[in-house]
Amino acid sequence: MIMTILQQQAAPAAGSNWSFLIMMLLIFVVMWFFMIRPQQKKQKELAQFRNSLKKGDKVVTIGGIYGVVSDVKEQYVIVEVDNNVKLRVDKSAIVKDITDVAAR
Repeated sequence: MIMTILQQQAAPAAGSNWSFLIMMLLIFVVMWFFMIRPQQKKQKELAQFRNSLKKGDKVVTIGGIYGVVSDVKEQYVIVEVDNNVKLRVDKSAIVKDITDVAAR
């Protein structure tokens, strides 16, 4: 009996290879739609947000520092966090615009 089971597994049916490949392809497509595609979209929106920063925008950094953009350069932004207290922050550290939230 054990020999029969081993022989059946050694010679699988020809159709099972195709069904396995189709199933793997289907899993990849589902993962792409639910995981990879939304992450790429989010990264693209974040890059567009960082490139559109302008003086007067109220922002939050990755470290949780709240401030107002006082100057925008190519790689960094000058953020005023208090009266005459300015920080030079890399653009990649800016994660959120709170201009609309602060107006409430």
